[in-house]
Amino acid sequence: MSRWGITLPLTGVPLSAHRDLVRELPGLGYTDAWSAETAGTDAFTPLALVAEWAPELRLGTAIVPVYTRGAGLLAMSAATLADLAPGRFVLGIGTSTPTIVESWNGVPFTEPYARTRDTVRFLRAALTGAKVTETYPTFAVSKFRLERAPEPPPQLMVAALRPGMLRMAAREADGAITNWLAPTDVPKVRAEIGPDRELVARIFVCPTEDAEAARRLGRLLISSYLTVPVYAAFHDWLGRGDVLRPMHEAWAAGDRAGANAAIPDEVVDDLIVHGSLDYCRERVAAYLEAGLDTPAIALLPTGDDPMSLVRGLAPTR
Repeated sequence: MSRWGITLPLTGVPLSAHRDLVRELPGLGYTDAWSAETAGTDAFTPLALVAEWAPELRLGTAIVPVYTRGAGLLAMSAATLADLAPGRFVLGIGTSTPTIVESWNGVPFTEPYARTRDTVRFLRAALTGAKVTETYPTFAVSKFRLERAPEPPPQLMVAALRPGMLRMAAREADGAITNWLAPTDVPKVRAEIGPDRELVARIFVCPTEDAEAARRLGRLLISSYLTVPVYAAFHDWLGRGDVLRPMHEAWAAGDRAGANAAIPDEVVDDLIVHGSLDYCRERVAAYLEAGLDTPAIALLPTGDDPMSLVRGLAPTR
């Protein structure tokens, strides 16, 4: 089955105002609704509403940090969504970033690989309803048991960029969630998780034919994200280290404007889908043709009505 997902809630649209659009999504050809969690809505509440408004959609978190909730609370939140949407909920977890974890939540960001692996192992056990008493390398749990275990347990996916985490996602979870990649990057990522694990990617889409405006917004996002060490290492691995070096050097010198200016158009065009609605749909489809299983479109603001843009990006159009 070919999947086609959208990231909710939409920027600038109140959560309560999404109901009519969400009810339309299955008929438009959307199969999935994915949430995110940074400094806006939490990851679970929007999906609880979507579960009621459009019970045909698969729901997924992309992603919930493994540090900002205790292990038991994370299992409870996942079990609640899985109970609301039986067989249609995917729990995507990941490390997030030091800014979100440490600066905004006051939690030490330590041993990210091990903490993610240990959290997957705990959730695998806890979401079956088993009583869990275990000392993992990064945390310990004593006598935890869900009062209401979901049937079936949700799928688990791991946010992953480079080979180590991608292979762990393939080994320990049901798939991997990634972002900030071009269609031409998909085969390299796919090779690390193998053919039998689902690969999800958040794809940034800016449906406007004003290429200058789209690239200007794209440069702001790219310099903000790809200067984070894990994303810098990801793009080194993907082969963009040399072309992004001037951006990194300007950013390290405190020259934010220079960092943006140093990003070539071709990098923006690789990583940000922009153009007419027809072109954007074709570009998202190119990710599927390259080996992606599930695109989770993240709609960037253009000044046009975002709900109309979601309708225009639907695969049935």
